Amino acid sequence: MMNEMKIRAYLEKENLDAFFIAKRVNVRFTSGWTGDDSFILLTKDEQFFLTDPRYTEQADIEVPDYEIINWRLPGKTVGDTVARLAEEKKIKTIAFEADYLTYDMYTDFNEKTSAEFIQAGGVIDKMRAIKSPQEIQYMRNACEISCRAFNRILDDIKVGVTEKELAAKLSLYMVQEGADTQPYGNILISGANTSLLHGIPSKKAVEYGDFVLMDFGCQYNGYMSDMTRTVVVGKASDKQREVYEYEKQSLEAAEAVMKNGAAVRDIYQASLKPLEGTEYPQYTYRNIGHSIGLFVHELPYIDEQYDDVLETGMVMTIEPGIYIPDWGGVRIEDQVLITDEGYENMISISHDLIEL
Repeated sequence: MMNEMKIRAYLEKENLDAFFIAKRVNVRFTSGWTGDDSFILLTKDEQFFLTDPRYTEQADIEVPDYEIINWRLPGKTVGDTVARLAEEKKIKTIAFEADYLTYDMYTDFNEKTSAEFIQAGGVIDKMRAIKSPQEIQYMRNACEISCRAFNRILDDIKVGVTEKELAAKLSLYMVQEGADTQPYGNILISGANTSLLHGIPSKKAVEYGDFVLMDFGCQYNGYMSDMTRTVVVGKASDKQREVYEYEKQSLEAAEAVMKNGAAVRDIYQASLKPLEGTEYPQYTYRNIGHSIGLFVHELPYIDEQYDDVLETGMVMTIEPGIYIPDWGGVRIEDQVLITDEGYENMISISHDLIEL
């Protein structure tokens, strides 16, 4: 009910009659719904949950405070249901997620109802930036699960094992440790592939001397973890040790300035300080973190081009990296809760280099 109140406060402030919510994570944020194929039409004093026959029983259980409507009738669309409700409830203006709604659905709405549709993309996303104590606890749990899975996968990283096999095992371990059974795309890459910021696990077998970069996470009650660690198979070379140490210093310099009131561009600049005078600034990427919650990449981002400021209650990732084409890369990523004085690191795995 608290999140519905936030949206209704927005409607009052903007003098709008209703909000049509289609983005899955925003449907969940608003109502608690965990399924698919569902939409919400929220007015100042009523709430309608639009779904299809596959989910009506689940909706009765999960969203009992909503009027549940089966929109999937023969020859009908979501637009027909919205048009009917707009006429019955005398809705003249409807806010919608302009950054998400498809062109076909938007066109259908406009053809079938005389209500005016007002762009409100990102409005609910920004409401999600400050996490509740319950949301924070869910993410702590997700991070703890990921850390336990990381400790388990270390025993499996050996010469000859493929990236794909290791990625599959890592996902399995997270589910076995208590994660939701809805994993998202984890990155597990090795050798020269580690210079790829979002490389896809392949059939490549791990070789002696490889970096193995794992950027992964899980969901717990829908809330996500996101962490990265880079390890070496065998004994690290002098070059690997040097790059890893600079990356570690970059991460810790950025974390040192993270707190309530910190500007995201200042955090980015802090991450570059340890690299001054070295060859490595050219091998960095400017977007070095993001908020996280029901979705892995939420607002705000940590990037020099943004003016955002961190606030107490935000949960952020911080992940500067050094990526050298045709050689490899190192990324270390933590997930932290922003506090008045600084931050709480939800990731318990050390920043120190691990040699396997």
